Amino acid sequence: MADSSRLCSVFLGSETGILKGVSLSRKQAFNFCNTQHLSRDQEVRVLVWGDRAETDLLLGARDGSVKTFSLEKGSFTETRSCGDPQEGGFTGLEVLEEGGLVTCQETGTIRVWRESSSDPVAEVITGKNVSRMRQNPAQRNKMATGGKENGLKIWDLENPKNPPVFSAKNLKDDWLDLKRAQWVRDIAFIPQSEKVVTCTGYHQVHIHDPSSPQRRPVMEMEFGDHPLTALSLPTGGTSVVVGNTRGEVAVLDLRKGLVRGVLKGLCGGVRALQCHPSFPIVASCGLDRFLRIHSLEDRKLQHKVYLKSRLNCLLLASQREEWGGGAGAGGEEVKKEEEEEEEEDEVWENMERVEEQGKRKSTTEEEEEEETLKKKKSKKGED
Repeated sequence: MADSSRLCSVFLGSETGILKGVSLSRKQAFNFCNTQHLSRDQEVRVLVWGDRAETDLLLGARDGSVKTFSLEKGSFTETRSCGDPQEGGFTGLEVLEEGGLVTCQETGTIRVWRESSSDPVAEVITGKNVSRMRQNPAQRNKMATGGKENGLKIWDLENPKNPPVFSAKNLKDDWLDLKRAQWVRDIAFIPQSEKVVTCTGYHQVHIHDPSSPQRRPVMEMEFGDHPLTALSLPTGGTSVVVGNTRGEVAVLDLRKGLVRGVLKGLCGGVRALQCHPSFPIVASCGLDRFLRIHSLEDRKLQHKVYLKSRLNCLLLASQREEWGGGAGAGGEEVKKEEEEEEEEDEVWENMERVEEQGKRKSTTEEEEEEETLKKKKSKKGED
């Protein structure tokens, strides 16, 4: 299992509690768990690297446990309890520079954990119904949270007892002077700036700027008519990739607020997106049980892997060499599928159209015609 784990370039967590790894170059998928003892309580909610060298993988399970998976050994090396199952599943799991863990559950409690202690060293109450917690990559002690009727907030864990350093204000009331509903589903920090982009359950994308006096979004965009569930920032920070519950994934321009393009080939609701930090590709997974890799340059599907289980989250191994190799064999398979679909379309287009014959007369019409014929015959007989 150690050799197979080192080959994987994408790791995914499923509803059934299985950690899955995919080697795109070899077109192989692996399950890193004991499939004989599966439980919904072990559902993988979040995935994060335990170190910058990407040798350890941390999994946040539904039962409140955090597991450590070693890629060098190909097995789980540690399990620790970092939450209460009654507080809901994990909505965020992050690693601090000094080695601590930061967890957040649906009830909205951020906890900081140290290796030397089994109890949290700090707690922050962020409000109820938290859907996501994200870490600022530039300032790793700052966390952003948001959820249903719980707007964007940025917290400084160095001062956990202080109020949030930024608390977003809701949009203005609508034309009927009614309060606008808010539901933050995912968050990302725009690199080389203090801006934060969020997507909502009401198909909106908002950009907040904590450095400005304005607490409301400085830009607002919409995509589609269905709730947005995930987002990720490509390299450059000038665009954002968003996905919704209908399986639609689009690239939006953060400067102009326009849709650059839509990625095709998805069927089920999207639960996780991640852009590669160096190459123009994006990985997606969700309810249709497929891992898909799209190119952000031409928006074509490069890889498509069926993994048998509903997928909650994914994590790219960004230091693998195979990312620079283009589409590869997986791309050839996708091209073959597209060519087969095009051939099928041509066959249907070239088929002769069979027009329907005129409507069959109803029984009442037939009876009326028979009666008129009988009357004509009787008149002829009288003549």
